[in-house]
Amino acid sequence: MDLLKACKTRVFPVGRLDKATTGVLMFTNDGEMAEKLTHPSYDKKKIYQVIVDKPLEQADFDKIKEGVELSDGFIKADELEYIDEHDHRKLGIEIHSGKNRIVRRIFESLGYDVKALDRVYFAGLTKKGLQKGEWRYLTEGEVNILRMGAYV
Repeated sequence: MDLLKACKTRVFPVGRLDKATTGVLMFTNDGEMAEKLTHPSYDKKKIYQVIVDKPLEQADFDKIKEGVELSDGFIKADELEYIDEHDHRKLGIEIHSGKNRIVRRIFESLGYDVKALDRVYFAGLTKKGLQKGEWRYLTEGEVNILRMGAYV
């Protein structure tokens, strides 16, 4: 919220990122839109870049794609791929779940420590063109797309 001091409108975060996660986080003053973007029944796509402490073994890669059982239920990645074919510590993961700390918990359940986690996509929005700590207003077109639910 400190980053948004220049924003004159009272806004609140849509969803959440834990303190150790970077990336796309949207703020709004539209409660209806926030509900559509965060409620589990709306199933919004999120893409993260993950760096784990050791190369992800093929068997664990397959488990994440097939699904793992966590304390609060079954979860699987919609997509999972290595970002760097030579460094299997770096992955991209797409999920639709809004469960708390879900990406970290998936990897931790298989014995990996997440060293870095960056949300690069949320409900059609990316951080393209923004440096860490920067923010911008959404365009009118982006707001309309979000209101219509025309994103994935």
